[in-house]
Amino acid sequence: MTADLKRLWSILRKNMQSADKQFEILKSGCTEIIEEKEFKDKLSLGRPLRIKFGADPSAPDIHLGHIVVLDKLRRFGELGHQIIFIIGDFTARIGDPSGRSKTRPVLSKESIEENSKTYQKQIFRILDKKYTQVVYNSEWLENMNLMKVFELSSMYTVARMLERRDFKTRFQNNLDISGVEFLYPLLQGYDSAHLKADVEIGGNDQKFNLLMGRTIQQKYGQPPQTVVTLPLLVGIDGEKKMSKSYGNYIGLDEKPEEIYGKVMSISDSLMYEWTKILSFIDSDAIAGLPPRNAKAVLARDITEYICSKEEAGAARDYFEKVVVKKGVPEDVKDFFTEENEMCLAELVFASGGAPSKTRAKQLIEQGAVSLSGEAVKNFKQTVKIKDGMLLKAGKRFFVKIRKGK
Repeated sequence: MTADLKRLWSILRKNMQSADKQFEILKSGCTEIIEEKEFKDKLSLGRPLRIKFGADPSAPDIHLGHIVVLDKLRRFGELGHQIIFIIGDFTARIGDPSGRSKTRPVLSKESIEENSKTYQKQIFRILDKKYTQVVYNSEWLENMNLMKVFELSSMYTVARMLERRDFKTRFQNNLDISGVEFLYPLLQGYDSAHLKADVEIGGNDQKFNLLMGRTIQQKYGQPPQTVVTLPLLVGIDGEKKMSKSYGNYIGLDEKPEEIYGKVMSISDSLMYEWTKILSFIDSDAIAGLPPRNAKAVLARDITEYICSKEEAGAARDYFEKVVVKKGVPEDVKDFFTEENEMCLAELVFASGGAPSKTRAKQLIEQGAVSLSGEAVKNFKQTVKIKDGMLLKAGKRFFVKIRKGK
């Protein structure tokens, strides 16, 4: 037994629960467990189980939707099991086709590497390093030879792939499905075989890919992993699942006031849905409150869970002063420019008020931009730069324009 397994086994013995008790703890909040009897048998093995979860670094942020899974992983870890967190730096180059109506644009290796840098810092806000191993799937997929790819491809048929709902819909609508997208579930399944996973966790939209892991493991003569699926958190738009690709997410690395403010912006119906899915929220305490008060409690608890109690309190105060009472925050940053005049959209973008000029134009046209308290709606407007003028973009971005370097 390796030193790491001895350490995990000591945790397991310290936190020892019967297999039935562990099963009840871990089943809570799950959408489905495949197969339940299999899972109970694994929990009775008397050793730490290898729990697999993977995330592709398609954007810099891990988001609130991931917390549904991360919190479940934390529970596994606290019971003494080994968490294997895969950063899918190789599979991100293909792009997960789950739930997609079109082929995802291919990310550059440089973008993936840059996005990967923030992942470990963010996941360890929730998970503990003592039971978590972080791996990159490029370690075993990067040098896979063509014969191995042929071997893997032979383990599943195109007909079975087309039974998958998103592929089937695209095929029926004569929309593109690239050959490489068929490889994605196979590679994710191979990850399970390579790591000898006992359990794999994911959102319920990942069921096809997770089951592929069982298939590939059996092809290699391994016991099939148990599949644990969890409900998806709908994004702040109230329509699609929370996703980096859709831009409707709350990132774990965002500022506390941004996290708090985004939660306060969601609809009442979405608020109650989130309270049922996020396991660290006391839904009973929220149920009897007026919607505005209930949302404030939800915003506080989410911000506190991701950041800290102190930061959550400061974020609440910031929201009340800046958003509710339409005040100006005390710590407004400066933006220096040597220009005497600038196009309004360019000024909003350059000062950090929008991630792109297109988004800056949208904010201006929506009436969400003001200069020294005066609303401006013409994105083509030329602004004469005056030292100390206050730029506001959206509800929570403020900057003072300063002349100079």
